[in-house]
Amino acid sequence: MTENGIDRPPGRARRLLKRRGFGRRVAAIGIGLFSLVIALTIRAGIPEVPTLASQVTFDAYQRLSPRPYGDAPVRVVDIDEASLAAFGQWPWPRTRVAALLERLSALGAAAIVFDILFAEPDQTSPLKVMAALPVASEQDRERLTQIVAPLPDHDQAFASALEAKPAVLGFALSPTPNERRPILKSGVVYAGADPAAILPPFAGAVPPIPVLEGAASGIGSVSLSRNDTSGVVRRVPMLFSDGERTYPSLVVEALRVAQGASSIIVRSTGASGEKDVGVPALVELKVGELRAPLTRDGEMWLRYDRERPERYLSARELLAPAGDEVHDAALRARVEGQIVFVGTSAAGLLDIRATPLGETVPGVSIHAQAAEQILAGNFIARPDWAEGLELVATVAFCLIVIALLLVLDASLAFAVITAVMLLIVGGAWLIFTDLGLLLEPVVPSLSAGGVFMSVLAVLYFSSDREKRFIRQAFGQYIVPELIKKLEESPGALKLGGETRRLSIMFLDIRGFTGISEALSADELVTLLNRLFSPLSDAIFREQGTIDKYIGDSIMAFWNAPVEVSDHPLRACRAALAMRTIVDELNAGDAFGFAARGRSDLQVKIGVGINTGTACVGNMGSERRFNYSVIGDAVNVAARIEASCKEMGVDILISESVAEAVPHLAVLEAGEVVLRGKSHALKLFALVGDESLAAASEFRELARLHASLLAAAEVGRSDARAMLETCRALAGPWFAPFYARLEERLVSRP
Repeated sequence: MTENGIDRPPGRARRLLKRRGFGRRVAAIGIGLFSLVIALTIRAGIPEVPTLASQVTFDAYQRLSPRPYGDAPVRVVDIDEASLAAFGQWPWPRTRVAALLERLSALGAAAIVFDILFAEPDQTSPLKVMAALPVASEQDRERLTQIVAPLPDHDQAFASALEAKPAVLGFALSPTPNERRPILKSGVVYAGADPAAILPPFAGAVPPIPVLEGAASGIGSVSLSRNDTSGVVRRVPMLFSDGERTYPSLVVEALRVAQGASSIIVRSTGASGEKDVGVPALVELKVGELRAPLTRDGEMWLRYDRERPERYLSARELLAPAGDEVHDAALRARVEGQIVFVGTSAAGLLDIRATPLGETVPGVSIHAQAAEQILAGNFIARPDWAEGLELVATVAFCLIVIALLLVLDASLAFAVITAVMLLIVGGAWLIFTDLGLLLEPVVPSLSAGGVFMSVLAVLYFSSDREKRFIRQAFGQYIVPELIKKLEESPGALKLGGETRRLSIMFLDIRGFTGISEALSADELVTLLNRLFSPLSDAIFREQGTIDKYIGDSIMAFWNAPVEVSDHPLRACRAALAMRTIVDELNAGDAFGFAARGRSDLQVKIGVGINTGTACVGNMGSERRFNYSVIGDAVNVAARIEASCKEMGVDILISESVAEAVPHLAVLEAGEVVLRGKSHALKLFALVGDESLAAASEFRELARLHASLLAAAEVGRSDARAMLETCRALAGPWFAPFYARLEERLVSRP
């Protein structure tokens, strides 16, 4: 420390830490953006990922909020195990199916819809059976044919039953190309783009045999969505196309026949009121008075109700002989005016499907629930803009994560991000329950989580490097508790020079020249280490920072690099602890003076403390720097320490320090004129801690001491007597102080 301070250095350390902070932010932003790009690449390049997330999310929505049943006018006639046990294995003769049809028609069904393929002739017809029988001769075969010929053909019997009935038969799509196509029983009218040009074309079909197809009132496809590849049925196609003509689904035909409508109206992009976004897409289907929203490729999202026994009737009940009026009335109440789907739940017939509710249901139940949904007008839909919105949400959420991690503490950022994530998930859930729209929040949330973890990792490793830098730069002269504070909030450290109010201490060993002459160099180093170690610990305990060791001196300061609110008090406590440490070391001959026969030698210290404004920071060259403090307040502290010998006391503090520690035991030591100062500086002797200040003896000494100084100031004759009284009260330990004070009084004119 020079007399007038040192010039402010170029601030290499400040630039270094700034560069590290800037580099950390750049690295965090870079890895965050890189993670975002990876997330978007996975989303675009591996469509199974967002598809799976959507499926899981949408299934969860439905499990939490299934569609209310509401007893819709839809029934399922189930060819169940009991029916097979009563009437034999499937397929039944078409005459029995015709009997079932007649029974349902007689009970007043609005539409009778078969989720069954009748693609081949009935092999149980009499002529078919006879042809398969072994006969002895052609004459026997002719006689048998004449006998059997009057018996009704089963397919013809079923066709006759179909005539004039509101019956709908099904056809299936075939993966094998063929020229077979079902008969169109309904007209398809469209507004906008032609559905046949939008729908994915099928290559082949498996329609009913012609005799049945011609007799039915409606023909619709029983095939389910080709998009549901996971085995769970989430969508049902409403329309099909071979590239030229548009065909209805079994559900659409059921609703059309039940209402007596003749055509189906399809709206697509380009229609009045519909935006043409450049990619043709279907929008809505209208059949009779009923409407249903469509996906771009003609499907409808299903919102399932749970399986309910009231939806089902066993075929065995309907085929049982009539006659019980009560039973017949109960059946009529359940069938009349209903759309009745006929299908099977028998396990051996392999028409069992999985739903998003986690249930396995007969395939016919899928069609029935689709019809219920349209009749109730309770739809769910995934709008065309949903995917774009989710993409924007992914990007926006990830950028928010990066920004929050740069400005907030990681734990606080995690709390905010978690709250935002919950809001997004909750918002998507509310949109589903209130509007029936399917939005997927999982991928945006997981993408943001990935960005969060990657950015957090970069910040963690950067922070760890910064902590190591702080330990390296400050570990030798700051108490570990302060280093921990710096590690927790490195922003509190401003390297390169910062002006703040500090308490500065200088400590010097009195009579060090005589001690050094009595000891060898090695012994002298040992003495200094033995002395400075506990003295440094005293500084550290009071959260002080050691600036440097200067030969036989220590320079320390408080309130930097982190703030210490009561720094004047802590500096004084450290000085009092140093006094006690030196006394104990001397009493225990820790320095070995008595062992060397030099009992006349003792270590004595002088301490000066000042509080004032100074510049603190990393000082030095670009290759080597030191965390230090400069300024007039530092020079004053050094002069105060140098005045200890003149004042005859071991600890002197400035007036600014004394004003900050009113509860400590201090006595005014007088005024001294420091070199370079135009006015005298009032100094105070630090006598002891709060307990001494509260003692009655010290209070009396302080009162008399103040009177002594006042008397000496005006030259009163009783000043000397008052000094002797103070000397007696203070005891021999404070005798040098009053001896020096007496000399100053005598020297005054």
